[in-house]
Amino acid sequence: MRPRMGAVPISLPGAATLLQASPASPSSFPSNFVWGAAAAAYQIEGAVHEDGRGTSIWDTFSHTPGKVLNGDSGDVACDHYHRWREDLALMRELGVGAYRFSIAWPRIIPDGRTEANAAGLDWYERLVDGLLENGIQPWATLYHWDLPQPLEDAGGWPSADTADAFAHYAEAVGRRLGDRVHNWITLNEPWCSAFLGYQIGVHAPGKRDPRLALAATHTLLLAHGRAVEILRSTSPSARVGIVLNPAHVEPATTDEADVAAARRADGYHNRWFLEPLYGRGYPADMLDHFAPHFAPPPDADLRVIAAPTDFLGVNYYRPTIVRADPTDAFLGARSVQSPDDPVTQMDWVVRPSSLRQLLVRLHRDYSVGSLAVTENGAAYADPPAVDGHVHDPERTHYLAEHIDAVGQAIGDGVPVMAYFVWSLLDNFEWAQGYSNRFGVVHVDFATQQRTLKDSGRWYRSLIAPS
Repeated sequence: MRPRMGAVPISLPGAATLLQASPASPSSFPSNFVWGAAAAAYQIEGAVHEDGRGTSIWDTFSHTPGKVLNGDSGDVACDHYHRWREDLALMRELGVGAYRFSIAWPRIIPDGRTEANAAGLDWYERLVDGLLENGIQPWATLYHWDLPQPLEDAGGWPSADTADAFAHYAEAVGRRLGDRVHNWITLNEPWCSAFLGYQIGVHAPGKRDPRLALAATHTLLLAHGRAVEILRSTSPSARVGIVLNPAHVEPATTDEADVAAARRADGYHNRWFLEPLYGRGYPADMLDHFAPHFAPPPDADLRVIAAPTDFLGVNYYRPTIVRADPTDAFLGARSVQSPDDPVTQMDWVVRPSSLRQLLVRLHRDYSVGSLAVTENGAAYADPPAVDGHVHDPERTHYLAEHIDAVGQAIGDGVPVMAYFVWSLLDNFEWAQGYSNRFGVVHVDFATQQRTLKDSGRWYRSLIAPS
């Protein structure tokens, strides 16, 4: 059966026209809607020293004491590198029509710059062929945060040279897989790569310098634009896009200071990326705000960044509620939440209506073509598997409400073409290590035993053809 959506009232400034034109009412997803599951290379593959793979910044970061909870690393993770056939069978059992995965740059070009590693390309070719043989669309992400360490040593994402290296990498992958992969994603969440990695320092490479972070945003976007052109030449029939983690930002109160702080937060999380990607250049208010740390780039760079794309991928987990904070020197704002808000294990607020509002806003304000929800899910304290069952009612409820919100956005006229649950497997969750589980498949990390959770069974029944 196809899921049917119920109506949820929303309040989004400026969205009234679109919402009134397509009143929220129960509606089914399109028959060609893509239902998928997602994962990322460093989070599941393991085998970090096999078949010529080089070292990534996350290898270095996770082995630096105090950086990752419990000293965890992705050295083994879900051992997907060896168990990929088993995981393909799980996808087939789950009934997904697409699998979003990332390609590990250090597995393809170990030093980041020179010769491609044949063994790395061969492995991804086997994975793609296996997906196709099982009737599952491969959605390949070129970059999901695992920069080769030699490139970081040479300056990392703040260095413009890294865009050249990324173009070389994109061409190597596109030439090998472009005849079979028809959905490409250049970057996953450049906000995280730049700001969590170079400003806040909680992700690899763990630096804390606003100048480096803002330089990194520009190089990342430049790398994206160059990769779009390369992928179009090596995979002419493909759809090409980028994945952002845009925030649905709301002020905590109607106080003028909070409203202004929310505007800055929207610039920081959203407009700093969306405006240049869609041909408007960096937003003037944020250029003024970031002036001590960032100089406007040349117009030629902005033209490259604005390369036309076919879709925008949206990773959504929670809303962003903002209060003014004059003690914050970089943004003058901080995120807050009410003690009454329902939260996940990671203390992330659960508000499905924010996903609908976000999708409406992106469609209304930008020429995104199609939209795809490329990650959505929640971490909860799942019990161990017992007799082949893992009961996770909170996750099932979270997914049901958020998929409902996607359906409402479609009813509002938003062209959402795909939904990918995060994640296929419990995995290495970056700085949180293995302490938080997002998977619809439970992984016993001691034995690598996989068990489909109740949420996975629910998702399977939801997306099953009628």
